[in-house]
Amino acid sequence: MTKIVIYLKLVSVCSLTKDYLMTFSKRQQEIIEISIELIADLGIQGFTIKNLSKRVGVTEGAIYRHFKSKAEILLSILKAFQNESAITLENACTSDRPAMEEIANIFTHHFNYFAEKPAVTAVIFSESIFQNDHLLSQEVYKLLKMHEDALMCIINKGQLTGEIRSGAISKVQLVRIIIGSIRYTVTKWRLSNFEFDIKNEGEILLENIKELLKK
Repeated sequence: MTKIVIYLKLVSVCSLTKDYLMTFSKRQQEIIEISIELIADLGIQGFTIKNLSKRVGVTEGAIYRHFKSKAEILLSILKAFQNESAITLENACTSDRPAMEEIANIFTHHFNYFAEKPAVTAVIFSESIFQNDHLLSQEVYKLLKMHEDALMCIINKGQLTGEIRSGAISKVQLVRIIIGSIRYTVTKWRLSNFEFDIKNEGEILLENIKELLKK
């Protein structure tokens, strides 16, 4: 059995798009985007249905026609990021391009997304928001699992083709190092009030990850 056949069997379990994509109406998308802007301006504490309705220019009741609660809007912000990520991750998982190139694509997508929508990080990387909300915590867990699955596929591919080291560090630990490094960098950026260039830091981190992974 050739390496490429083995690889195809490995990635056949990685059906990310089907499992994670969610659709929103045009009005829901607008509310989600304005919610992100509101969080950016007032912080998560200032994110209330009252403030949101004022920003959108409608009554609070009009907001509730599209979302049942503030928690559901936060959930939808997570889902919107999942939508963005799922396509990138599945493409990377199933592509025949070099593994390092696909890891670079994931880094580029994520750091560009966060640079464009920094307020999203206050939802994705803030345990205080979802630690007491089962649905939100489950979505964050799914988001982590989605990234783990995709990176595991890519690392499997890279090891089969001889592009990524194997043996010294387990695949599970390599995945955790990658995800943990991204999480640390973005969290530090958020806590510093976005004072440094997150795209540049992402590029530096990527080069170091490549050095860790390559044979």
